[in-house]
Amino acid sequence: MYTRKFIHVGEIHIGARATEISTILGSCISVCLYDSVTQMGGMNHYLVPLWNENGLQSPKYGNISIPRLIESMVNIGCEVHNMEAKLFGGGNVIDVSSEDMMIGRKNILIAKEILREYGIPIVAQDVGGDKGRRIMMRSDTGKIFLKYIKNGEE
Repeated sequence: MYTRKFIHVGEIHIGARATEISTILGSCISVCLYDSVTQMGGMNHYLVPLWNENGLQSPKYGNISIPRLIESMVNIGCEVHNMEAKLFGGGNVIDVSSEDMMIGRKNILIAKEILREYGIPIVAQDVGGDKGRRIMMRSDTGKIFLKYIKNGEE
């Protein structure tokens, strides 16, 4: 029997016990990490790529959220070299033409850069495009279920 946990923007959840972790993404990103040795997984949900050093360091920023997700998993017994990542989100879900507004693309790039720095391979991804996503991760297997959302409809 799975415990269920829905995470919002700026949240991180580690499923030390079998948990179905879910969220809904537009331009936001979720990095899903899984350690096959400990059979534990975790997920984050961040809004923008970089903390600009104004205000509090919050996991709503990718460069804060991803390292905190990794550290949280290490703190419960996972090892970085056993982790694999799956990336979701980063869609261009609002109609914008300005290159500066391509927040989804920037969110994707920061995730890939940070995971590369930690040496964590990305084994699957569903990023970009123009649709939102509802994802659910089973923390004990690392399996992801994905459903696309277009214009608020599933």
